[in-house]
Amino acid sequence: MNWQGKRVLVTGAGGFIGSHLTERLVREGARVRAMVHYNALGSWGWLDRSEVREDLEVVAGDITDADSVRHAVQGTEVVFHLAALIAIPYSYQAPGSYVRTNVNGTLNVLQAAREQGVERLLHTSTSEVYGTALKVPINEEHPLQGQSPYSASKIGADKMAEAFHCSFGLPVVTVRPFNTFGPRQSARAVIPTIITQCLTGDTVRLGSLSPTRDMNFVTNTVDGFLAAAAAPAAVGRTVSLGSGREISIGDLARLIARLTGNPIRIESEETRLRPDKSEVARLLADNTLAKQLLDWTPRVSLEEGLEQTIAWMKDHLERYRPGVYVV
Repeated sequence: MNWQGKRVLVTGAGGFIGSHLTERLVREGARVRAMVHYNALGSWGWLDRSEVREDLEVVAGDITDADSVRHAVQGTEVVFHLAALIAIPYSYQAPGSYVRTNVNGTLNVLQAAREQGVERLLHTSTSEVYGTALKVPINEEHPLQGQSPYSASKIGADKMAEAFHCSFGLPVVTVRPFNTFGPRQSARAVIPTIITQCLTGDTVRLGSLSPTRDMNFVTNTVDGFLAAAAAPAAVGRTVSLGSGREISIGDLARLIARLTGNPIRIESEETRLRPDKSEVARLLADNTLAKQLLDWTPRVSLEEGLEQTIAWMKDHLERYRPGVYVV
């Protein structure tokens, strides 16, 4: 797709992946409206300091408010829906918030997109909906397992997107990123948690060390989003975006320690452990469909991405609290 002059909305634009996607779309020539979550400080999240902030139309609102969403979608041709509550530990404490934001919020976006007749709606899922792998690598036909309130809410959102395509012909594609990482990610995710502790001490405190994850650098994920929004064959489909490589949390910590040059001791803390039946023990993507439908493969390796992320976090350590468990 030629993004030059395309009228595009990004929900969740102030967040980690959303801000990277927003910047990329601006550089591709799109006319971008960025929807950020309203707050009393007037912050645009990561877009506050973005080099492209002068080229954006920013609207502050709430994805759970239908009028707010309708206003944001109005006049756009392509919608990238990323706004969501994402932290798994917090979903144990406030499951209702996840239903309101992830299910009802997505419903608001779907309805507004249908009313406005958008050309394409890209809905963001997550590999967490697969739960612990029943077979590997995980392809799009893998059963969905709601092992946390977060994953259950995302399954609900995914199924609502599917329903709007089947029932109303809405041109929606669902992308299912595996564990995206990179600059700007919050410490509620494992890689920033490990990096900040490696850079500031000799002990890395984590939850379970044995689960494996398929880590994918943020620019790879953004490439996949743009490809999915442009590919006619992707409409009505769900496409996983993963590297096809898995690494255990313990080995990931040791790799990051080696890249930072700091010897560390790794400890597993009980307060950081998920409930037994909620822990996802293994995630490994089969990205065959992404290659076939989107002509997408990850360009940045785990090691290259970690090096870029470590360098960025060294310059932004003041934004993190290494000794605090962020839920």
